[in-house]
Amino acid sequence: MLNIAVLVSGGGTNLQALLDSEARGENPNGRITLVVASKPGVYALERAAKAGVEGVVVRRRDYESSEDFDAALLNQLKTHHIDLVVLAGFLSVLGPSVIAAYPRRILNVHPALIPSFCGPGMYGLRPHEAALARGCKVTGATVHFVNEECDGGPILLQKAVDILPGDTPEVLQKRVMEQAEWKLLPKAVAMVCSGEIE
Repeated sequence: MLNIAVLVSGGGTNLQALLDSEARGENPNGRITLVVASKPGVYALERAAKAGVEGVVVRRRDYESSEDFDAALLNQLKTHHIDLVVLAGFLSVLGPSVIAAYPRRILNVHPALIPSFCGPGMYGLRPHEAALARGCKVTGATVHFVNEECDGGPILLQKAVDILPGDTPEVLQKRVMEQAEWKLLPKAVAMVCSGEIE
């Protein structure tokens, strides 16, 4: 049984998808035991509390350097005996020490079909705005391992989502979450926990 930490920065809809999947018994080899938020007061911490999962805050601006932030984050992960780290809308960049401590054990979900609309600055609504501005007919989501390159780690799963006439970035974001992110992320986590993906 792998102990999973989910790192969040906002409402925690992907966290909820993971919690719901776990509650349905879809990940028998893993268990979410820690939620780390990048700022206090985010709704994701309430979701964690409702599910009986411990929540902690590790805020970048509370530390003088990114190395100190990484050390504080690593300390939480090690203290809680975390085996697998899942980035679910976590807006702080992980440094080399964190990535080195969890080789092929950090997953991220990105709201586009990598290598399109990814890399530094491409988060939130921006990938959806970019896809619409480019006139794309499909977009989607990608789950990948995290390495030192932003959105550059090996891809595990992808799912395409149609872009419809009249879509706004907000409407498209919701469709990508519902049709792709909330399905792909729990599936990828379960596959890693079972050893199907190494």
